[in-house]
Amino acid sequence: MIDWELQATEFVNCNCAYGCPCQFNAPPTHGDCHAAAAYDIHKGHHGDISLDGLKVVGIFSWPGAIHEGNGRAFLIVDEAASEAQRAGLLSILSGEDTEPGATIWNVFAATFAELLPPDFRPIDITIDVEGRTGKVTVDGYVTMQGVPIRNPVTGDEHRARIDLPNGFEYTLAEMGSGSSTISGPIAFDVSDSYGQFAHIHLNNRGVVHV
Repeated sequence: MIDWELQATEFVNCNCAYGCPCQFNAPPTHGDCHAAAAYDIHKGHHGDISLDGLKVVGIFSWPGAIHEGNGRAFLIVDEAASEAQRAGLLSILSGEDTEPGATIWNVFAATFAELLPPDFRPIDITIDVEGRTGKVTVDGYVTMQGVPIRNPVTGDEHRARIDLPNGFEYTLAEMGSGSSTISGPIAFDVSDSYGQFAHIHLNNRGVVHV
């Protein structure tokens, strides 16, 4: 197993209602799951290959609940990545070089019936976790926008967080509202649905607690 570690910020938008039942081991809001996840890697490595400064977007779709399987996945990797960096990122996000069940990517891998060939494109990501804002653009594939949830009466920003001490993705995530238009081999549109903003720190064994 090749040693790896990533520190990144993420913005995830899926078709579920705010809070996302999946975070509580409940069925998805509409019975199926369509999600886009953007990762801005600040520091990382796969073996002796640096992954600092790279970006990745994952597009995922399941016909039912995630654990029921038959999912599809499409990964878009930063065009700036070298061949070795691309291989390392694809290995990590495909759940390889990881203890079973230790990371979200390893868990997801067991639910996919189809892993589509990746593409390599320029990726523009801006994420403010504490501000609950995000913007992600990949020409031809992805437009994501994240904003704070607003109180329906006052219009004030509403702040809510999910704390998962034993999570396999994050320990604390900020909740927001996301809207995405996804094109390509997996296509969908979602509007004003679940938005997740988090600082993540993962390695072969799962979330790194510091």
